[in-house]
Amino acid sequence: MRTLKITLEYDGTDFVGWQRQAEGVSVQGLLEDAVAALEGAPVTVHGAGRTDAGVHALGQVASVSLTADHSGATMQRALNAVLPAAVRVLEVVEEAPEFHARFSAAGKVYEYRIVNAPFVSPFVHRYAWHVPMSLDVAAMQEAASVLTGTHDFAAFQGTGSVVSSTTRTIHRVVWEPGGGHDRPLVIRIEGNGFLRHMVRTITGTLVEVGVGRWAPSRMKDIMASRDRGQAGPTAPAAGLFLVRVQYPVERAG
Repeated sequence: MRTLKITLEYDGTDFVGWQRQAEGVSVQGLLEDAVAALEGAPVTVHGAGRTDAGVHALGQVASVSLTADHSGATMQRALNAVLPAAVRVLEVVEEAPEFHARFSAAGKVYEYRIVNAPFVSPFVHRYAWHVPMSLDVAAMQEAASVLTGTHDFAAFQGTGSVVSSTTRTIHRVVWEPGGGHDRPLVIRIEGNGFLRHMVRTITGTLVEVGVGRWAPSRMKDIMASRDRGQAGPTAPAAGLFLVRVQYPVERAG
């Protein structure tokens, strides 16, 4: 058996999310069906993260074990030939047998995109949250400064989630200024792991600060509360991108 690492990007607008489900089209389901056709047998593809319905990826990673001896370049071409245009395989490389897209990951980078203008471009609206009210980005940056480091992020976790620990480490939060109806404000967050809806809830909370409803200092109190009810709304899925999955050792294949 060979273990392959598949890096892909997708427009999540029309999918039920990464994970295969009983109803609806999932990215995992499409990829498993495409790989199975090359393997000649059913396969299980493991993703680095289960992006929700409507969430996009610029660098999702999947792993799969199979016996087919096609080269990585051949696999990439073959998969892209059958996958819908909304899903593209960027690279296929062979990894060590123990490699697992999720359990081998050391961290992830997410982006959230906000168009802060009276209206949003029709070529951007599928990929950003439209916030027409004026945002105080300096106040949002001040509020976000408390996120870096190791903290209990229970207040920013989606309800109904079950995890062994809600403590995560955020390495950095980077801002890219936006402007106008077609250039989003980008919030990039890099960490060792993320809870369900964590980035979207952080963003929703920052927007509450940005529009002046909350002071930047409230962010620290929200985190200390460990209470989801104290944080802001969950920002829409359309603005969220999984940018990159980080691994401790990258192997060429």
